[in-house]
Amino acid sequence: MRAAGGVRTGTDLTGLNRARVLMDGEQVVVGVPQPPGGPAPGPPGLTGSGAPGGGPLSLNTATVEQLDTLPGVGPVLAQHIVDYRTEHGGFRSVDELREVTGIGDRRFADLRPLVRP
Repeated sequence: MRAAGGVRTGTDLTGLNRARVLMDGEQVVVGVPQPPGGPAPGPPGLTGSGAPGGGPLSLNTATVEQLDTLPGVGPVLAQHIVDYRTEHGGFRSVDELREVTGIGDRRFADLRPLVRP
């Protein structure tokens, strides 16, 4: 945090996982109120909840529980996605999702607009 300029006095860091590794291009907003009409509240520090109106779900940061909310993805497939991410150092593109066991062409076509690397 110091490299980014530090924390402003009075900023609430409760719920912020400062040990989580960030992916290139990821934005974490801290201490800023939710704008009206913004995405539904989710875990602090994450953007792109995957909920309607919340933007695409990040394959690199989503939990098994969040992935399980995607259409056609249950807890087993969600775990396969997390396992692939762990084994390969994350997703560099959405197309890599095709390499996950249990994701065929049809399921990939359904998921593609709902996720991002």
